[in-house]
Amino acid sequence: MKYTTTDTIAGKNIIDSMGVVSGCVVQSKHLGRDIMAGLKTIIGGELVGMTEMINDARELAVDRMLKEAQNLGADAIVAVRFTTSTIMPGSSEILAFGTAVKLS
Repeated sequence: MKYTTTDTIAGKNIIDSMGVVSGCVVQSKHLGRDIMAGLKTIIGGELVGMTEMINDARELAVDRMLKEAQNLGADAIVAVRFTTSTIMPGSSEILAFGTAVKLS
């Protein structure tokens, strides 16, 4: 299934809007990543473990969003957005959402 941050799918006509679909993941750090991130803040640089964690969570959120759209019988999702927030110390939420549509 196609999904895009734009409001249209190139070369296709949207014939029906099926509503907002979303996928959400709350991810926590494990102690090893937390310790390494703390050390890295002293010397600077990318927090690779944290980057991997958020990338994995984003992929899972997108998969959940796609599954919800498939369950509605949608052909695509437009206007996809991502948001993150801290739920509690050591954990973050990532939310993917967009509008499920039928195409012609």
